[in-house]
Amino acid sequence: MSLTTTQDYRNLTGPQKAAILILALGDVQGGKLFSLLHEDEIREVSKALVNLGPIPAAIVEQLCAEFTESLNNATGLVGGIESTERLLLTSLPPARVAQIMEEIHGPAGRTMWDKLGNVDEDVLASYLKNEYPQTVAVVISKLRPDHAAKVLAELPESFATEVVVRLLCMETVQKDVLADVERTLRSEFMSNLARTARRDPHEQMAIIFNNLDRRTETRFLDALERRDQDAADRIRALMFTFEDLGRVPAQGIQVLLRTVQKDKIAMALKGASAEMKDLFFRNLSERAAKMLREELENLGPVKLREVDDSRAELVRVAKDLAAQGRIEIKAASEEEVVF
Repeated sequence: MSLTTTQDYRNLTGPQKAAILILALGDVQGGKLFSLLHEDEIREVSKALVNLGPIPAAIVEQLCAEFTESLNNATGLVGGIESTERLLLTSLPPARVAQIMEEIHGPAGRTMWDKLGNVDEDVLASYLKNEYPQTVAVVISKLRPDHAAKVLAELPESFATEVVVRLLCMETVQKDVLADVERTLRSEFMSNLARTARRDPHEQMAIIFNNLDRRTETRFLDALERRDQDAADRIRALMFTFEDLGRVPAQGIQVLLRTVQKDKIAMALKGASAEMKDLFFRNLSERAAKMLREELENLGPVKLREVDDSRAELVRVAKDLAAQGRIEIKAASEEEVVF
């Protein structure tokens, strides 16, 4: 490929423009931008990079000018389902766009049954109660036992009993029947779920803030408090921080301790309150607690960023474990009972 004229520039595809922009940014900044792309996007842009060939300075200038102008002309950029889908349709087939939108807005999971396992039981039960008991039995049989139990509990009692009877009598489900149920769920349930799901912007910002280092998080929240105290308070209430691990019962802390690397635990406890340290120490064996205390004492001065990163790792693992149903995180509003 050889770019020489304005006409060549007009014929550039989206991936080609992205590839040129990444090259123009250089290895460091371009690499950072690359790391933010989805795997499919990385693949497309990489293919474009390989086939670019020499790029005249005039073409690079045109691209940078177009990019800058698009930002300057916008009073504000608003992302959403419609704008994202519209943008994707300019360069991808409709079927592929539908799949991407489902992945973005639908529950996480590689297969339909993985996705169903991440749908709230009351939402799933509300849909299933209008289906035939035999169909519901097929769906229930594909869910994790703990999730299946919660869904059954949300169904009307007589209907749930019908489903249980069919589950007991169920033989191996034929592939074509399973495929038909899966298609129906994808076209009717998941697509509607994706369209109606709207994340609270405060919840979204809480997730973003949870991934900031402590200083940046504090700076943003303090600035937001000066502009909108109510918004700042709502975000704080939705955030799950290292200190919130105190809301995890003892059994959950023990699971967390077995899951996280030991060096991360010691680093996370550096400079922590006595209450937080005691939370971890009392959920270890006497020997393990002694070893952790010694490791903590031998750490010496450490960078604040290292402490923040370790605490963020513990929070991330705790949230993952909670999502898997392996630990419980009590709501902040729940009253604690001290014995």
